[in-house]
Amino acid sequence: MLRYFFPLLLVFSFLCSSADAREGMWLPLLIEKFNIEEMHQKGYKLTAEDIYSINSASMKDGVVIFGGGCSGGVISDKGLLLTNHHCAYSLIQSHSTVEEDYLTHGFVAQDYSEEMVNPNLSVTFLKYMEEVTDYIFKGVDDDMSEAVRDSVISENSRSLERSVTEDTHYDASVESFYFGNSYYLFVYEEFNDVRMVAVPPSSIGKFGGDTDNWVWPRHSGDFAFFRIYADKDNNPARYSVDNVPYRPAYSFPISISGVNEGDFTMLMGYPGSTFSYSTSHHIEMLTQYVYPVLIDMRSLKLDVMNYYMDSDDKVRIAYAAKNSSVSNAWKRWQGEINGLERFEVINKKSSFERDFDRWVEEEPDKRVAYKGLTDGFEQLYSDYKEVYLARLWFLEVIGRNGIETLRTAAFFDRLAAAYSVDEPDNTFIEGEKERIEELLNTHFKDFYLPIDTAIAYKLFSGADTLFTDEIYEPLDNIFSIYSETGEPGEFFKEMFNSTPFSDAGTALDYLHSFDGDAASDYRSKPEVLLYNAMRDVYNNVISPVNVRNTQKLDSLKRLYIDGIKKFVTDEKIYPDANFTMRLSYGSAGGYTPSDAVWYNYYTTGKGVLEKYRTGDPDYYIDQRLIDLLESGDFGRYGNEKGELPVCFVATNHTSGGNSGSVVINHNGEIVGINFDRAWDGVMSDLYFSDKICRNISVDIRYILYILDEYMDADYIIDELDIKM
Repeated sequence: MLRYFFPLLLVFSFLCSSADAREGMWLPLLIEKFNIEEMHQKGYKLTAEDIYSINSASMKDGVVIFGGGCSGGVISDKGLLLTNHHCAYSLIQSHSTVEEDYLTHGFVAQDYSEEMVNPNLSVTFLKYMEEVTDYIFKGVDDDMSEAVRDSVISENSRSLERSVTEDTHYDASVESFYFGNSYYLFVYEEFNDVRMVAVPPSSIGKFGGDTDNWVWPRHSGDFAFFRIYADKDNNPARYSVDNVPYRPAYSFPISISGVNEGDFTMLMGYPGSTFSYSTSHHIEMLTQYVYPVLIDMRSLKLDVMNYYMDSDDKVRIAYAAKNSSVSNAWKRWQGEINGLERFEVINKKSSFERDFDRWVEEEPDKRVAYKGLTDGFEQLYSDYKEVYLARLWFLEVIGRNGIETLRTAAFFDRLAAAYSVDEPDNTFIEGEKERIEELLNTHFKDFYLPIDTAIAYKLFSGADTLFTDEIYEPLDNIFSIYSETGEPGEFFKEMFNSTPFSDAGTALDYLHSFDGDAASDYRSKPEVLLYNAMRDVYNNVISPVNVRNTQKLDSLKRLYIDGIKKFVTDEKIYPDANFTMRLSYGSAGGYTPSDAVWYNYYTTGKGVLEKYRTGDPDYYIDQRLIDLLESGDFGRYGNEKGELPVCFVATNHTSGGNSGSVVINHNGEIVGINFDRAWDGVMSDLYFSDKICRNISVDIRYILYILDEYMDADYIIDELDIKM
């Protein structure tokens, strides 16, 4: 045993950074088995049953998926919901005009009738979860190819999902854990009538802007209130004037007693994706090959957007959500590189892999399944990295934040195809024209041609040096045929001068006159040819290789995590996040980001005023808030020092998707709402260290103070269960 003493110490320090903070995002169903004893040691006063129960209301019944990618918490018995301002940003934008600019001025309803309808918004509750590994593995054997194995598992999953939701209004999803070693069933209830109740102005909700994104110290009031509506029987229903506020099974009480250094904190929500068990080869590919290219692409997009947004309020409103979306990952990638390099994560993972290989060699017959795993990872990532980058590069060009005119041209693809048959289906054609008209009206509401033109010119600069001819040559051929010089810049100049997809009027006229002759002309348009060339390369060259390599990686990872569990026998290994409900716990506490620097664990209203006085437009606040903060009268929302707490940091392990997650104290009461991570430790999706990884939350006392004193939102305050 002594020969493994030192390697295992390395393993423990690698997998779990410290005894003071619990790394990991844990399944609520398994808290009793894995975590409750440690949670009690750290200060938690309630039971595992209070967190997750099938037989009675529990905290899991007050936690929701908000929209498609955030979390939220129910905070009243009338269906009131708390989430982040940035999670609601596009919704606020959709209600805003230059005349009624809710992004700038905020919004607060004074009664139910003023709450704003959001046609495309839903929230989702988890009804229950259970392990179903044995069922999912029926018919699976070790001799199957990865593709056949996936097919059997997929069919078993669909069969189970159908069986548990038949004759109900519930949805179900079977999800993989530990890279396919375990499977769990999740059953959900979705509500589609969710109305906006109150949002602060962006000068509060987005205070700090992109300057402070991913940064601590932070002073953002990043919160928003919505209300869930149901039919008279409390069941989900589409919007109707007859719907009534939802009566939840559970709603969280709120504590204004505050958070002190070292206090237990717990967070429940839906983290998106983590990659905690990635090998050194994956980290090296990201930091040295992929991220630098993506950062450059996003930098040029932001430069273009910012230039035009700064000079026109209409453009600023139209591109506010797009700019935030582009900026978010751009800054995170830079933080990940810095954090991974600072903690020498490639070296640490390489050391772990060498220890793992030595463990395998000690008993090669018994551990033959794990032999050569790390060599397999090394070879695969070497072969894979160009296609990995190409996939992300193509999405940056024709994806959601890419060249919008190319994607707009693609709206007409199905319509043109409908005219290509001998007997066109007029009913389909009319329906398709209605669909496209709706898409065009939505698109052009938030579109500015000079931005799209400038981004298109710049995205292809130097791209031909990144990829093989197989990937890039089809695009180069389009540029050569449809421009005099064969250069992408010349191609886009000519394209934007002739395209009918550059403004709403021209595009709608083109749609209304679209017929068989137009369909033929459509297929030959340069913008359509370029989009189709990129789509064909993506579907026929990039995607098949990506699928094959992903299957190989899945097979390697499944064996690797199985081996890690046997190698580290005394350590609880948590599953990576996959946008299923998780719980993380830790404690409030400051940290040292660099030599001779110490960050306190909380910020105050004083810091809001200090940042405002720098003159930076990201730190603008109006005179009303200035007067309130300067008054020093914070009533029951102030701390024992007479300060107004604004934000705090803690060691909870979080990821994308945890935005809007309620932060809970030892008594199960909300003390804040999570909205970000500190940039110094943003690499926590890949490597967690409690020395520097911190989640950032708005203190509930600041939220209530803004509601009460700034927004005059007694309508909301009066229905909350507030504990002193």
